[in-house]
Amino acid sequence: MNTVLLQAQITGRVTDSTGAPITGVSVRVKGSNAGTSTDANGAFSITVPDNATLVFSSVGYTTKEVAVAGQTTINVTLEATNTPLDQVIVVGYGTQRKIDVTGSVANIKGEEISKQASVNPISALQGKVAGVQITNSGAPGASPEIRIRGVGTVFGSTSPLYVVDGVWFDNIAFLNPADIESLSILKDASSESIYGIRAANGVVLITTKKGKAGKPVINYNGYVGYQKVTNQIEMANANQYATMINEKEGTQVLDPSKFGEGTDWYHQVLRNAIITNHQVSISGGADKSNYAVSFGYLNQDGIVETNNYQRYTIRLQQEFQVAAPLKMGYTLTGAYSKSDDIDGAIFRQLYTAYPVLPVYYADGSYGDPGDFPLGDGAKYNPQVTIDYFDQDTRQYRATGNVFAELKIAKYFTFRSSIGGEYTDQNIRNYRPVYNVGPSLRNDISLLTLTDEHTRNWILENTLTYDRKFGDHTIKVLGGQGAQSYQFTKRIGSAQNVPNGRNFEYLTLGTNRFVQDADYPNYPLKSTIASYFARLNYSFQNKYLLTASFRADGSSKFSGSDKWGYFPAVGIGWVISKESFMESQDLFDNLKLRASWGQVGNASVPANLSVQSVTQTPQLIANFGGQTYTGASIDKIVPPTTFWEKSVGTDIAIEAALLKNKLNVEVGWYNRKTEDAIFAIDILGSLGVSGSNIVGNQATYQNRGWEFLVSWKDNVANDWTYSVSANLGINDNKVLSTITGSNPIYGGGAGLANGSLATRTVLGQPIGHFYGYKIAGVFQTDAEAAPWGAKAGDFKFEDISGPEGKPDGVIDGKYDRAVLGNPNPRYSYGINTTVTYKDFDLALDFQGVADVEVYNANVGWRYGNENFSKDFYDNRWHGQGTSNSYPSAKIGSTYNAKPSSFFVENGSYFRVRNIQLGYTLPTDLINRWHLSRLRVFVNAQNPFTFFNYKGFSPEIIGGGPTGSGIDANVYPLSAIYNFGVNLSL
Repeated sequence: MNTVLLQAQITGRVTDSTGAPITGVSVRVKGSNAGTSTDANGAFSITVPDNATLVFSSVGYTTKEVAVAGQTTINVTLEATNTPLDQVIVVGYGTQRKIDVTGSVANIKGEEISKQASVNPISALQGKVAGVQITNSGAPGASPEIRIRGVGTVFGSTSPLYVVDGVWFDNIAFLNPADIESLSILKDASSESIYGIRAANGVVLITTKKGKAGKPVINYNGYVGYQKVTNQIEMANANQYATMINEKEGTQVLDPSKFGEGTDWYHQVLRNAIITNHQVSISGGADKSNYAVSFGYLNQDGIVETNNYQRYTIRLQQEFQVAAPLKMGYTLTGAYSKSDDIDGAIFRQLYTAYPVLPVYYADGSYGDPGDFPLGDGAKYNPQVTIDYFDQDTRQYRATGNVFAELKIAKYFTFRSSIGGEYTDQNIRNYRPVYNVGPSLRNDISLLTLTDEHTRNWILENTLTYDRKFGDHTIKVLGGQGAQSYQFTKRIGSAQNVPNGRNFEYLTLGTNRFVQDADYPNYPLKSTIASYFARLNYSFQNKYLLTASFRADGSSKFSGSDKWGYFPAVGIGWVISKESFMESQDLFDNLKLRASWGQVGNASVPANLSVQSVTQTPQLIANFGGQTYTGASIDKIVPPTTFWEKSVGTDIAIEAALLKNKLNVEVGWYNRKTEDAIFAIDILGSLGVSGSNIVGNQATYQNRGWEFLVSWKDNVANDWTYSVSANLGINDNKVLSTITGSNPIYGGGAGLANGSLATRTVLGQPIGHFYGYKIAGVFQTDAEAAPWGAKAGDFKFEDISGPEGKPDGVIDGKYDRAVLGNPNPRYSYGINTTVTYKDFDLALDFQGVADVEVYNANVGWRYGNENFSKDFYDNRWHGQGTSNSYPSAKIGSTYNAKPSSFFVENGSYFRVRNIQLGYTLPTDLINRWHLSRLRVFVNAQNPFTFFNYKGFSPEIIGGGPTGSGIDANVYPLSAIYNFGVNLSL
């Protein structure tokens, strides 16, 4: 007998405990694939059998089932879980509940990223995650530097692995922050090891937004604002400069009485810069398919005149339920960016240019530094540099991923995916002919074109077995992958090319030169083969086990060293589920976890052990009376190089207390990088062209603690608030080197006379500052003469000598010491939110402590460059005037040596973000046929508090052995903007 089920049209609304609508709630018919999702008002509509049961589910809320039972209107209130432990987060090749994870994984929702005025998604994470240090740059379109639990590697790329919808990337500058659904950071070796080959610097997993079943939803998110220079350095004015130049030269070179304020070059060239960002998305779906399309546009001016960055993005996503067991889908992203670049030395010029030099003379011509008897140290007019520097960079990038997922039998799922990246970057630099003064001219034009091409693809196949029986839950993943990476670079140049974009072709010039960039740096090509497996096991949701293994073979290595093997294991104990915890009401969740694992690093140059031969016309060979161009072996290579491995141990406790209002996480980690690849200095007398040998040289560790505390509560029906604070403590130390106690020197940026400011040595942090300790300033020539110095010079501390005690001689071998550490010991963040009715307020704070910065700008001098106002006020200019600052001869060979004078406290506390928003009432926006309309004002980096004497102690670049050196760095700026979030 057949029974005909009647269909019912069900409508309703889903809200949270405060009555606010919940967007994107999955509304599905229990036992079938039929379903929809709520719109921006929390509303839904679905046609179902009249005996159906509807299942309402959303991440962060308790799932609820409601029987239709003849109802036509069903309004549902979902209770928030209020604890991160119950949230579903993305992990390698899958998802897990936070409480089931045995490794260290931090998860950030996309809405937290997109609401900030950050061009790069990673910038928005600053201060959000314990143990993750992010250093931002003020340059438009620039990518931040991210370190996860300290320095992961020294030689090669220090960036983490980014996995966006299954495709591997080195950076995500192409990704629009508004397209991100969620972001997970894998911090420990156990969670990272499933990505073995590239996980040494950590892994960042990004899932982009997908469409949901229901009517189309149109969203617009945008803002417009401006960037403002903060903490600008005050430089000596023209009168003060002239005074110091006379002191430096010992005679009157300039008459101070003829100069007043002069030119403030920072004020002349820097500006308030406009920034605007817009994103439009359309998403929706039906029972068996969903889609999402987004378009983005960013236009960011730099704080330097003429500097600009623009980015256009498009993203397409679609999934199909082709048949009951088969699902297919794709994600495609296109990005185009163009930038008007600036001279890379402009910030050094602004710091050092003569303040006595006018920008323009009265007749309108440029001020010429050659008109002043000041030598060649700062022989430039920064305005000329800006006006005649002509370079632009254009990048075209396409990325994508296609997958098919097949359910086999009841417990198996097979997934196959292929993705890749196709990128072209073109850099055009044109140096025109100009003559604006005897010392400011260029007589021959030069056009240089640089083309870079990246071609990557990745193929992965996985089979998953997922089953629950009785008290046991087991999930087994097995997979195979293959990857190819290729990067090529070609440079061409020509002289005497006519000016004008319509004429800038190499063929129109003379002395044309075109070549592929030289081996061994370019071209780069490598291939990888991988096999991996993971077991997740749970008994009574109380005892947890995760075990994984990955084998990677890379063409970058040779012979038996091609393959690396990376095991990992993690265990967890959910203590709160034990019977002895039933009578207590303090802990809602309490979990102890521990893990151990190994990961690898293939982000190093290929063929380090390959001995190459150099052939040059200067060498002649004679065979059988015939003369040939000779060849020689002019570098030393190690006999073999093998995988650099990171071995990590992680122990943590996670807890939710007081009805899930308070969440606490405390963790300890110890990560060793074994067989780390370093460049070790060698003697020049060996007759080689290079000064070092690169190979597996050392072992170092990062060890520390991480703390996370969050509180969330409702004060009243209209009031909610949350506060979270995180702290990371990391200590970095070199444990062993094959060269014993022989140091590795680095950090030469901004240092004159070939000096190096950092050292890496056994028992000390990587790249610590190293030099002379200042004991004062010599007040008289008589006092200074025995030390080979003059009055006004630094008095260096006599630390030791050949016999282990001070010997009255200042010697670089015995009298230099550790001066500071550029690696912050403490990094922290405080993040708060408050909502009252339709108003919302977010306050974010962030900072670092116990860290030093090397202010190279002060001593980077070759002649008569300008000085800071601080230096003018505190300089030695006669007996008794100063015992801490030297004379105006700070740039002399003697005074410019790396010393404690240049090392300053790099700690800072920053108001990272302030945002006030207002969501217009529903009854009002319904008249305008809108689902949601929110307006907001935002301030990013409005205040930073520090004692450093530069723009900012946040210094990007330099690499692990040269970090923390402030030399010609593009400073961070504050951003103030107004924005709109709109849904149709």
